[in-house]
Amino acid sequence: MKVKLFAQIREVTGTESLEMAVPDDATIEGVRQALMAKGPQWQQALSANVLCACNQTLCDGTMVVSEQDEVAFFPPVTGG
Repeated sequence: MKVKLFAQIREVTGTESLEMAVPDDATIEGVRQALMAKGPQWQQALSANVLCACNQTLCDGTMVVSEQDEVAFFPPVTGG
C-alpha cells in the first residue's frame, strides 16, 4: 500500500510517502497505529486530529483497506 503524508505531518516525520504491507483486514486506523509505532515523531504527527483519505476520497478510520489502495493523512487545515 502507498501511504502519502501532507503538510505538518510530512514535515514532522520527514517523509512524503512510503510503501507498507498490510493484512487483509487492515483499516485506516490500523495503518495509522502502525505508523505511530515507528517512533516519537510519528506519534507526534499522527496522534492529533488528522484527516484521512483512501484513493483520494475522504474516509474515517474504520474503512478497510488493501495492498492496492493509496492512503493519505493530512491535518484538518492545510494551506496552499
